Amino acid sequence: MVELGSLLWLHSLILTNGYRMAKKTLNQSLSAAKAAKKDEFYTQYIDIQKEVEAYLEYDMDTFRGKVVYCNCDDPFESNFFKYFAANFNKLGLKRLVTTSYDGSPIAGRGTLFEEYHAGNGKRRKPKALAVVLEHVKDEDGDGATDITDVELFLKRNKAARRALKGDGTYPGGDFRSRECVELLKDADLIVTNPPFSLFREFVALLMENDKKFLVIGNQSALTVSEIFPLVRDNKMWLGVDNGGTKWFEVNDDYDIKTESRKKVIDGTKYFSMGSIMWYTNLDHGRRHQKLPLMTMAENLKFAGKLKGKKSYEEYDNYRAIEVGTYKAIPSDFDGVMGVPITFIDKYNPDQFEIVGSDYEVKQGLHPELVKDDWTGKLDRGYLGGKRKFARILIRHRRSRIMKRTKQ
Repeated sequence: MVELGSLLWLHSLILTNGYRMAKKTLNQSLSAAKAAKKDEFYTQYIDIQKEVEAYLEYDMDTFRGKVVYCNCDDPFESNFFKYFAANFNKLGLKRLVTTSYDGSPIAGRGTLFEEYHAGNGKRRKPKALAVVLEHVKDEDGDGATDITDVELFLKRNKAARRALKGDGTYPGGDFRSRECVELLKDADLIVTNPPFSLFREFVALLMENDKKFLVIGNQSALTVSEIFPLVRDNKMWLGVDNGGTKWFEVNDDYDIKTESRKKVIDGTKYFSMGSIMWYTNLDHGRRHQKLPLMTMAENLKFAGKLKGKKSYEEYDNYRAIEVGTYKAIPSDFDGVMGVPITFIDKYNPDQFEIVGSDYEVKQGLHPELVKDDWTGKLDRGYLGGKRKFARILIRHRRSRIMKRTKQ
């Protein structure tokens, strides 16, 4: 028997303090980046291409006729802009809008528009800029359309770009500024890599405006009190290419202390981060793949740490069993199961239901899961004498159907 009690979130799930505690407990690289105002990691083209094309495999018209807004991306430096501009016709976009940030350390490295520095005087930082594309044509006459045609078009058509002034509260190009919020309201799809330190605020803006989106974030975002309920209620979910290690371009002066997490290719500096996820509310095929499972008896006979045990361990305080890995989820158990947060990447809403989290139960949100005879405290969780990581509570989707049928 084990207590689920306060099985800790891997990074944070202090609901009473929400975002403040979530930011405090992000991994050290992100915290350091925020403190140094270097919360800027630039996604590689191949990662964007791989993710977007997975949605096209599910539905070729995912982006057709849509206004796509990349609201954290410097035109011609951001690979989000490069991908959507180069594939404008293939995707069937109606419009592509991209906004840069006032003082961005990389704006202007690619194509330098005069608006970046016009009237700056001694101020060296580039101004914020919005670039709007409503078509991509063969501008250079080579019989094809690519990013070179986009560059030529923008140089010839000043009306396709405009300076962003900010609003007194937020600088030009900040996704929270009035100008950028108005652009967001007019868009159908938001696709970008937002500042990880502002992820909660970014997602709240998307939800407030009922937007479709595809954005990158850290796995720890799943543990934030404002984010987890959205995942639990199927208002957002993980994309396709999640987890593992991804490499992001960073500025030359970005300090990377761990040698194995940095590399330089053709003069460009890269920083690696693990547990990076795509977050979205766009449907895709992987989300509906059924997870193959063994029965309880089969898992107890063959599966890893369960091998040789007589039964799954039950929590002392909750009406649920402990399942240490998604591979050991029993196919024939209709009760509630505690599984690691990494299960979310395997979550099929047709197969499973997310009941809640261990911390939600501790906060009294699921009193039906607390055992009637439990008299201990719900503030310590141990298994084999070791402190536990986060658990989310799930059950088979059929369990709810069976319960209703009996009633």
